[in-house]
Amino acid sequence: MIWFKEVTWEQLTQFPPNIGTVLGIEFTEWDDNSIQARMPVDARTHQPFGILHGGASVVLAETLGSVASLLVVDPAKYRPVGLEVNANHLRPVKNGYVTGVCTPLHIGGKTHVWDIKIYTENQKLVCISRLTVAIIPA
Repeated sequence: MIWFKEVTWEQLTQFPPNIGTVLGIEFTEWDDNSIQARMPVDARTHQPFGILHGGASVVLAETLGSVASLLVVDPAKYRPVGLEVNANHLRPVKNGYVTGVCTPLHIGGKTHVWDIKIYTENQKLVCISRLTVAIIPA
């Protein structure tokens, strides 16, 4: 298990309102090595042509990776902050939900690197993202 302590629903829902809240991101699953969240594809997350905005996918990816890093470190000692994020947008989505699955590529003392894949409800790959997180003292 990669988590600092056992993950609970309370941990995943205790965050104050933020951009993820505005976009309707909600955590759905986790296991010993990954975490998942879903996001609606609707007016909040559309770009002007009525499809999922690439920036919304990046928000989902960075939310997942940042929370995953927070769950890996001792929060009394460390703060994870985004250092770099990239994304390849592979297909348009008009409605429904997309789900991001976040798994570690590297968990070090000063940096974490996360692989985030975003899928449609039919398990079609929408976006591949990588997030690098710096681990700084609290």
